[in-house]
Amino acid sequence: MPAEPGSALTYSLAMAPYRFAGRHALVTGAASGIGRATAVRLAAEGASVVAADVNGDQLTGLAIGPEVGQGRIATLVADVSSEEAVASLVTGAAEQLGALDVVVNAAGVLSFDHSHEVTLAEWNRVLSVNLTGTFLVCRQALPHLAVDGGAIVNLASTAAHRGQPWAAAYVASKGGVLALTRSIAVEYAGAGVRANSVSPGAIDTPITKEFRLPEGANAKLLRRVTPLGGFGTPEGIAAAIAFVASDEASHMNGADLLVDGATLA
Repeated sequence: MPAEPGSALTYSLAMAPYRFAGRHALVTGAASGIGRATAVRLAAEGASVVAADVNGDQLTGLAIGPEVGQGRIATLVADVSSEEAVASLVTGAAEQLGALDVVVNAAGVLSFDHSHEVTLAEWNRVLSVNLTGTFLVCRQALPHLAVDGGAIVNLASTAAHRGQPWAAAYVASKGGVLALTRSIAVEYAGAGVRANSVSPGAIDTPITKEFRLPEGANAKLLRRVTPLGGFGTPEGIAAAIAFVASDEASHMNGADLLVDGATLA
């Protein structure tokens, strides 16, 4: 019987296709939500995964050992906004796994406020995780990925494609992720490294459940960010990430995949 949605065993390892057999992956933001679902999905498809997050307590229970024909998940605690922590993370992941073939940058934070009330400290906090953290992990991982070729998948957002209210720092950070991803794709294509992004819309994750309308906000503006069929699931985004990272998407480079329930259609 399949496990309950959101559990570490949502995907049956025995039933999954083995697109990532023999592959080695690092997933950040893996304690919950999209990052956790992605770590589980890649392991379900045969990858050896290092799942990383700043929240070590929430990583508990995610680590799984290999069984016959299956992948495995090890965990590491790291703050992607710290240059030193990222250097240790990527080095440690490469040493544990023996190589790096796939890197998924899913670590992210979200903040809601009127733009004229956003503090510099809050602006810096959001960009340091979402954009600078993505850059730091990519920068540290690129030499490893270039050895035999590999794939980077960065988490962008529909917020990077259209104006979104009350999220100035988040929107700016995800727009930066799109531009960074394209730049890496062009620069490292000759080394066999692909860099793509996935832009989720509204997904049922802990980060979106924290949403509160700022005082005096116009609730009608929520229509701009509301998917027609309801919120998506972390597992659905993980499936999209797995496709983009797999050899099935071998000619996909510098692209962004929208998974948004027709929000931007």
